[in-house]
Amino acid sequence: MNWFSTVFQNSRDKGQYYEQLAQKYLISQGLTPVTCNFWCKLGEIDLIMQDKKTWVFIEVKYRKSQRYGGANVAFTTQKQQRLRRAIEHYIQLNQLQNSPLRVDFIAINGQNPYQFNWFKNVL
Repeated sequence: MNWFSTVFQNSRDKGQYYEQLAQKYLISQGLTPVTCNFWCKLGEIDLIMQDKKTWVFIEVKYRKSQRYGGANVAFTTQKQQRLRRAIEHYIQLNQLQNSPLRVDFIAINGQNPYQFNWFKNVL
């Protein structure tokens, strides 16, 4: 039995674990959580938070190794497009068309202690 199967039951559990780590990090940086794992048929938003009055939509990626660029390069064009569509749906659903917003990306690399790279306004 490998390490992954003993710690996480599936990749969704693994993703949620690192999303929780990212959320704790962002709370320590002053953001306020709104919801996590918003899902619609158009895509998924990992974290939705607020930075004062600005709505922040956050994609979280984790990579154990820096091989192939690590988590910093894992936010692909296809993922960006799906995220954009999910955000547009969330905005309409919650009538946020006139609200300030931004899209951030959190890359988590390595093993404990983790390295957090927070990229703001990525879309």
